[in-house]
Amino acid sequence: MDTKNTWQPTTTLSMLRCRAILLGNIRQFFAERQVLEVETPLLSQATVTDPHLHSFQTQYCLGHTEQQQTLYLQTSPEFAMKRLLAAGSGPIYQISKAFRNQGESGRYHNPEFTLLEWYRPSYNHHQLMDEIETLLKRLLTCKSAQRFSYAEIFQRYLNSDPHQLSLKDLKQLTIHSGLATENLGLNTIEDYLNFLMSHVIEPQLPKQLVFIYDYPVTLAALAKVRSDTLPVAERFEIYLNGIELANGFHELSDANEQRLRFQNDLCVRARHGYPQVPIDEHLLAALAHELPDCAGVALGIDRLLMLMTEMNEISQVISFPIQRS
Repeated sequence: MDTKNTWQPTTTLSMLRCRAILLGNIRQFFAERQVLEVETPLLSQATVTDPHLHSFQTQYCLGHTEQQQTLYLQTSPEFAMKRLLAAGSGPIYQISKAFRNQGESGRYHNPEFTLLEWYRPSYNHHQLMDEIETLLKRLLTCKSAQRFSYAEIFQRYLNSDPHQLSLKDLKQLTIHSGLATENLGLNTIEDYLNFLMSHVIEPQLPKQLVFIYDYPVTLAALAKVRSDTLPVAERFEIYLNGIELANGFHELSDANEQRLRFQNDLCVRARHGYPQVPIDEHLLAALAHELPDCAGVALGIDRLLMLMTEMNEISQVISFPIQRS
């Protein structure tokens, strides 16, 4: 390997100062609101089961024996933070490294990244969206967000009701949108909804702060499902200038339902030939003990810094991307 120049950081000293100021401002924001900063382990005996997320793993040598235990680098601090909530922590936040083994490294992605995650007991997803908007307007000096339900955004850009679309409907809609899907492994309603969101809707979003909320139940992930006339998942995503910045939930607190969702994820992973991973029994025990009604969100610090400083590549705002690590 030629290391003559690759030892050098891909960012500047000025950008490192900007990052330090950003982190200081975030901490001040939460200190004013008496939200406790916490730390949780990066390594865990279990990991996320989501078929769309893949974890790095390593081996831990047990004592002086040859026996080894598989540990996983966490894709977010969510599970451990929920255990703290169940233990009575009250409102908490964390600025943490997170790791995703997606094979993605590019303009907006690095396998190792910095995440801001926080949880607010007694909040629903709309109340948390209000707080996030307050934070982002302070950090970015941007205008108030436009807010759309998932149904409204699909109606606006695809003239369709996403809650009523069958798999056949979604395939036809994708074809009519002029998108090629060969060899992409799109098999489910969830796959097609995500594909249309990323390839049709996101590029057309207003060039400002946008919140999209109340997703179809097939995209519930770890969100509560609200049984209105038409059930919806109480989750949201935040975009700025068409770039996904944060993902939040009115958190599922039912341990039995959470176990069912984990098991369903593992079945999907098996169908795709993805590695099986252990379910986080510690999290399920915490939910069974009683997770307070709460909302939580994860926000990408690196992308936020990119948008704040009008940089084009994530490598411009981090010291050493994966190619130079």
